[in-house]
Amino acid sequence: MAETNTAGKRKPVFTKVDQLRPGTSGHNLTVKVVSANMVLQKGRPDGPQLRPMKIAECLVGDETGVIVFTARNDQVDMMKPDTTVILRNAKIDMFKGSMRLAVDKWGRVEVTEPTDFTVKEDNNLSLIEYELVNVPEE
Repeated sequence: MAETNTAGKRKPVFTKVDQLRPGTSGHNLTVKVVSANMVLQKGRPDGPQLRPMKIAECLVGDETGVIVFTARNDQVDMMKPDTTVILRNAKIDMFKGSMRLAVDKWGRVEVTEPTDFTVKEDNNLSLIEYELVNVPEE
């Protein structure tokens, strides 16, 4: 086939942390890990460790702000403080009224070269509490 596929892959559009909104998905971000805190680590009690489960809450951010990223299983090992990572197809999960960033099986977490931006830690989007309000239709 000599034809080129123009409808194939498109170039990813990268967003900044301060542009994230509740209930949105498909975000591509380049962020720096500020801190990582292991929340849950357990294996199967019945025999060998078939599928050990690890969950860590990591504070990640860029020059516009920070947000809590929920890292699962293999993602936990990549999330070391001061590491720069690219989050592809990330989504916003709501947890107790606050935003959490997550990458599921349809996304990717990649460690990349260190960047030169300084993380703006005083703009934490996970500290903003949201409330779902139903607007009656007239």
